[in-house]
Amino acid sequence: MYLKSLTLRGFKSFASSTTLHFEPGITCVVGPNGSGKSNVVDAIAWVMGEQGVKSLRGGKMEDVIFAGTSGRAPLGRAEVILTIDNSDGALPIDYAEVTISRMMFRNGGSEYSINGRTSRLLDVQELLSDSGIGREMHVIVGQGRLDSILHATPEDRRGFVEEAAGVLKHRKRKEKALRKLDSTEGNLTRLQDLLTEIRRALRPLGKQAEAARKAAVIQADARDARLRLLADDLVQLTTTLAQEVADESAVRERRAVVERELSVVQAQETELEESLRADAPRVARAQETWYRLSSLKERLGGTAGLAVERSRHLAEAREEERPGRDPDQLDEEARRVRAEEEAIAAETESHREALDQAVGHRQASERALAEEERRIAALSRAAADRREGLARLTGQVNSVRSRLEAREAEVERLTAARAEASDRAEQAQEEFVAVESQVASLDAGERGLDAQYESAQGALEALEEQLVTLRQDQEEAERERAALAARKEALELGLARKDGAAELLAATERVSGQLGSVAALLSVEPGYEAAVAGALGRAADAVAVESVDSAVAALHHLRTEDLGRAGLLVGGAGPGAEGAPSDWPALPPGARYAVDVASAPAEVLPALVRLLARVAVVDDLAAARALVTDQPDVMAVTREGDLLGAHTAYGGSAAQPSLLEVQAAVDDAAERLREASTRAERLRAERAEAEERRKAAAAGAEQALNRLHESDAELAAVAERLGQLGSAARSAQAEAERLGTAIEEARQAVVRDQSGLGELQERLSTAEDSPDEEPSTDERDRLAEVCRDGRQREMEARLGLRTAEERGRAMSGRADSLERAAREERAARERARVRRERRAREAEVAAAVLSAVRQVLARLDGSLAAAGRERQEAEQARTAREAQINTVRQKVRALAGELDELTDSVHRDEMARAEQRMRIEQLETRAVEELGVDPETLAREYGPEVPVPPSQPAPGEEAEGEPRPYDRAEQTKRLKAAERQLNLLGKVNPLALEEFAAMEERHTFLSRQLEDLRATRKDLMEIVREVDERVEQVFTAAYRDVEKQFEQVFDRLFPGGDGRLVLTNPDDMLTTGIEVEARPPGKKVKRLSLLSGGERSLVAVAFLVALFKARPSPFYLLDEVEAALDDTNLGRLLEIYEELRENSQLLVVTHQKRTMEVADALYGVSMRGDGVSAVISQRIREAESA
Repeated sequence: MYLKSLTLRGFKSFASSTTLHFEPGITCVVGPNGSGKSNVVDAIAWVMGEQGVKSLRGGKMEDVIFAGTSGRAPLGRAEVILTIDNSDGALPIDYAEVTISRMMFRNGGSEYSINGRTSRLLDVQELLSDSGIGREMHVIVGQGRLDSILHATPEDRRGFVEEAAGVLKHRKRKEKALRKLDSTEGNLTRLQDLLTEIRRALRPLGKQAEAARKAAVIQADARDARLRLLADDLVQLTTTLAQEVADESAVRERRAVVERELSVVQAQETELEESLRADAPRVARAQETWYRLSSLKERLGGTAGLAVERSRHLAEAREEERPGRDPDQLDEEARRVRAEEEAIAAETESHREALDQAVGHRQASERALAEEERRIAALSRAAADRREGLARLTGQVNSVRSRLEAREAEVERLTAARAEASDRAEQAQEEFVAVESQVASLDAGERGLDAQYESAQGALEALEEQLVTLRQDQEEAERERAALAARKEALELGLARKDGAAELLAATERVSGQLGSVAALLSVEPGYEAAVAGALGRAADAVAVESVDSAVAALHHLRTEDLGRAGLLVGGAGPGAEGAPSDWPALPPGARYAVDVASAPAEVLPALVRLLARVAVVDDLAAARALVTDQPDVMAVTREGDLLGAHTAYGGSAAQPSLLEVQAAVDDAAERLREASTRAERLRAERAEAEERRKAAAAGAEQALNRLHESDAELAAVAERLGQLGSAARSAQAEAERLGTAIEEARQAVVRDQSGLGELQERLSTAEDSPDEEPSTDERDRLAEVCRDGRQREMEARLGLRTAEERGRAMSGRADSLERAAREERAARERARVRRERRAREAEVAAAVLSAVRQVLARLDGSLAAAGRERQEAEQARTAREAQINTVRQKVRALAGELDELTDSVHRDEMARAEQRMRIEQLETRAVEELGVDPETLAREYGPEVPVPPSQPAPGEEAEGEPRPYDRAEQTKRLKAAERQLNLLGKVNPLALEEFAAMEERHTFLSRQLEDLRATRKDLMEIVREVDERVEQVFTAAYRDVEKQFEQVFDRLFPGGDGRLVLTNPDDMLTTGIEVEARPPGKKVKRLSLLSGGERSLVAVAFLVALFKARPSPFYLLDEVEAALDDTNLGRLLEIYEELRENSQLLVVTHQKRTMEVADALYGVSMRGDGVSAVISQRIREAESA
């Protein structure tokens, strides 16, 4: 087993993909400081799972990624691939070659893979541990590692020996067993706690079970007493009902007679109403004719009045005189103002010319003054120079002339050098531009790929977030829909009845005329269900039918089929004696009539109005009492359903809601269920669509990422070439710029010298030609006075110009404003003329309309009088008919009132019997639902005529007594006694018996589990003991070998010296540390801290070599371990390298030439100009043999 190859991509200074091929033997990595040699060792440690940032010589793990340089952009990831030859099967994997790779991104993500399959860090460590390469990686001796070995604690040195000996897998087995042991101890503690709690709960639960047994006996006695009392009530009610049915025939016969008389009178009323309806069209036509003629007369009168008013208004209207000025005057004033503007403009121009002349005169005076001052200064300098001496000026002129010639020659030389550097820079720049264009195209593609990937990734993340939201919304909608469906089903179960009404509704095909249940037909405003149900009473549970005949058929069906009793609400009836709702008394604020909060189909609305006649809904009982006190003929019902009247009241708490409330709740639940179902279906469809979009976005993001990776590789290769050309171009350009700067400085010096030379020559000439007398200043004083006069004239000219410009700006725009006002005045006068003409035409039209209207009104008066006579005759005929109808209707009302009273009497009797039947049904239902006994069995086995058996004995007691006759008082006393005994027992847990049995069974089970856990703990302790024995055995053997090898290696590295390994606690081989004692030849010290730097390094090398030879590893990585050794000690170490080469592969980073000589292959690492490491290789052994 040996390292076969190493590939680095973006790792530290290896920005480009670099591959190093290794072979068995010694491979040296050489190169200057800072070139990246140690990065090769760091890469191998990193790919084998190194997690210590300091071990990798960084501040954080992201520092392993290429950070970029001035000529190279940073990369986004680092990757290292290590290939190991496993032909000898040293690694526990069925491959001849094993490739381990690790990749890290700048966001902190890290990926491992083994032979291309994604793996964990633990998988990599376990794979390498069996070959002697553990987490501490003693086979990698990096920079500073020797010093850490010297300063390591004895326990840390023991760790090196354990890692080399392969103790790690035994340690892992022990740690795993100890973790299981800790878990077992925790489970054991919990089990003991559970058993303690169960034992504590068993005793009170046993008492509860005993109480439950006694309660079962008492409850059986109480049930028997309840059944016998219930059977007695049922028999008595049935007997009473049979007696009351026989009293109904007389009332029914009288009602039939009244119904026949009422039919005859109603027929008469119908005939008179037909006659009245026949006369109605004549009366309507007459009234309509009269009304239409009257309306026409009023409209024509209004038209005539409007025409008169219009004529008067137009006759009196006069055109008002406009107060505006005459347009011609405005035009004349505008022309005058424009002339003034032109005069001011001409004046301004003259002032501007005067200013220009003053400025020119002032500038000429100033120039003459300056020239005179220079002349005087020159004469003064000349006189001074002459006084200083002409010889010195001559010397200065010659010196400046010589320096000027030298600098001109320097400029020519620098110009030639700059031209050559510019040529080189242009050539490098042309190549750079050519490659840069390629980089630009690639970079543009890279940006497009980046944007495409970021867009695809952003879309994917947005879709995933949307999908999560949709999934949550769908789950919430599904939960809401399920809850509403369950609520609707539960409410519908409350609507299912087992009485005659339900049987009647089920027989719709056999019994015609049914409209449905009243609860289903009524629509009540929210919040008023309980109030309407209380007002309707039993009618709220009734069945609505179309007519009395339908009601008779329904009752006949119930009786013949023996289906029980049911309440019926007869539809189609006219208003009752209470009158229409509009005739009812007015209610105080906050109260409403019940008929106003409920609605129903037209067939049952009259019956509903009759049932709810004068019933008002109020908020509470206090408001009900106040309403009934003020208006005794009004019934008040509260929102909770309490009914209060002047003579009757009904209310209290309800065991269950009314059918109206249940029906309203069912309708509300159904509506909400439909909305929830619709929302759930919509969300399901949106989620499916979002899933498809997410899959497409994920595929797009994956494709974009692959293209981005390919572009990165291509861009890296082109960028490397670009960096080289850029460096060359910058170097040549910098040289050309430096030469240009030097040329410019030289030229400036030439200019300065030429200027100085001319000035010196002028001074010399002046000094030679000028006399020694001082110059006169009279002319200068005269010119200064002229300048002052010129400045004064310039200031005055400027003031005149500014004044003229201000006047011009003040007059600007006045002429335009006056012309605009003249145009507007002319337009206004034209509009006034048009208005006068239009008013004249309107006055003529009004006069014509007034004449025509007066003629039409004269004819309309005659037609209106004839229509009035015809209307009066028709109304008199209709009045006679209505008097006859009123007489007949009084007879109808009297007979209807008597029929209603008879019908009410029959209904009251029927309602009473219905209540009695309902009580019987309630008793039967109670027997079935509460006691589980059907009515026939109840009457047969528990009736009053059945003897009462003795009570059941309690557990452990004997039965006593004989059956005795039924006595209601005795059974009532028996029931109360049983209930009292149950109260004395207190709360009884009916499940105590089952719970007690289950707890006993759980106690037994947990006891067995406790024994199993104790056995498991014993087995784990045995495993830990065996592992400790194995670790002690392996460590002891490894230590003996390392100790022996250390003495031999130390004797070779320090001839004549004494070195050995000492255990800190020889009696405990599991925890003992290892101390190193070293005494070089000629010294008596043994402490490592007192040795020199080279001696300490050599001792650390001796310890490592002893490990290597005692427990060889397939390969070792040594990073400049011989840096502190002299030639003698280096030679001894190289001899050991030769010995290690026989069994292991060595990868050595070194600066030593002698170390390079013993290598089989050399890799040279250098740092290019763009900050990227480059590698070259050379096989030494083949070259020497050749």
